[in-house]
Amino acid sequence: MKKNLLFIMNNLNCGGAEKSLVTLLQSIDYSKYNVDLYLFKHEGLFMNKVPEQVNILEQPIEFRYFNMSLKNALVDCLRRKKFGIALGRIFSGVIYKVEKNAFRSDQRVWKYVSIVLGEIKKEYDSAIAYLEMAPIYFLVEKVNAKNKIGWIHTNYTNSGMDKTIDKPYFEKLNYIVTVSSECAKSLQRNFSPIKDKIQIINNIVSPKVINSLAKTKKEIIKNQDHLTVVTVARLCEVKGIDLAIEACEILVTKGIKIIWYVIGEGEYAYYNNLIQLKGLEKHIILMGVKENPYSYMEQADIYVQPSRFEGKSIAIEEAKILQKPIIVTNFRTAKEQIVHNANGLIVKMDPSSISEGVIELLSNSDLRNKFRRALALEDLGNEREIKKFYKLL
Repeated sequence: MKKNLLFIMNNLNCGGAEKSLVTLLQSIDYSKYNVDLYLFKHEGLFMNKVPEQVNILEQPIEFRYFNMSLKNALVDCLRRKKFGIALGRIFSGVIYKVEKNAFRSDQRVWKYVSIVLGEIKKEYDSAIAYLEMAPIYFLVEKVNAKNKIGWIHTNYTNSGMDKTIDKPYFEKLNYIVTVSSECAKSLQRNFSPIKDKIQIINNIVSPKVINSLAKTKKEIIKNQDHLTVVTVARLCEVKGIDLAIEACEILVTKGIKIIWYVIGEGEYAYYNNLIQLKGLEKHIILMGVKENPYSYMEQADIYVQPSRFEGKSIAIEEAKILQKPIIVTNFRTAKEQIVHNANGLIVKMDPSSISEGVIELLSNSDLRNKFRRALALEDLGNEREIKKFYKLL
């Protein structure tokens, strides 16, 4: 008899956790499992990548009040006499305004968001909240399942999340899955009494799929007269996009002909304005979201991940599969993916060090070739991680 599984996620926008979830769904043996997917919002680049065997549950209609302007939400709530939701929307708006840490904001507003989310009546053998905060809170409060699994995709300590909020939820989970040993250590330090629940399952990446997609060049960005640098990341401070822009400015000042492509969504207006202020419009290009980023990564002379924090970067793993010369900043989990001077460079988390790393790789073809040879010998396919997931079920 097939087991019934439920996955819970905010949406399927272009992000590492979302991509990881879709890849996991594509890897499941559907002869053994019936799979439902619950999304707070039915949106995102990866919606059309969900396997046809997955049953996407109905979207919670009233969740929209937390994704529209406060004024519009209040007008609609009052017109429909939804006074409790209106009050919750006001309180959540205040929290988002005064709480500077985005993670803690999301934690604190849950008690108001939860008002608009009904319980799922169906009973599941296992239910999996595939992201920290709201999906886990929803799993604990609103889902009937024998086995409850929460997924953490970030370094908990560095995130700034309030562990006093998460502790009672984590205690009710059967397992807490995270994506790297460093992330696991962080969880163990913060939640020592429940450390036995913590499991490591790496994000699944498929070299066969990535290499195949990389050969589909829909747009040529490679320029023989310029150094081509690519970064795939959300446009935000955590991913160090400001560091990339400042590093590019240093390189241009030194006379290096460079075009740096950044693929991802996020705070586009802010970073585009910063690029314009520095006069770098011809040197750093914000590409937005690309359904197939691999065709662009394949064309890069150098791949750079300038992040301040990472759980375990899927983009780095993908760049490794494509055998790109890679530069990463020294975020805490960097050494789990790159061995300095063996298969890439780990540099300090500042624009000057990033630019120096680029210059080193640009001027040293032997080093670039050394990294490529090292990456070619690595076993980078980890489809076998699905077996670890099955054991939890």
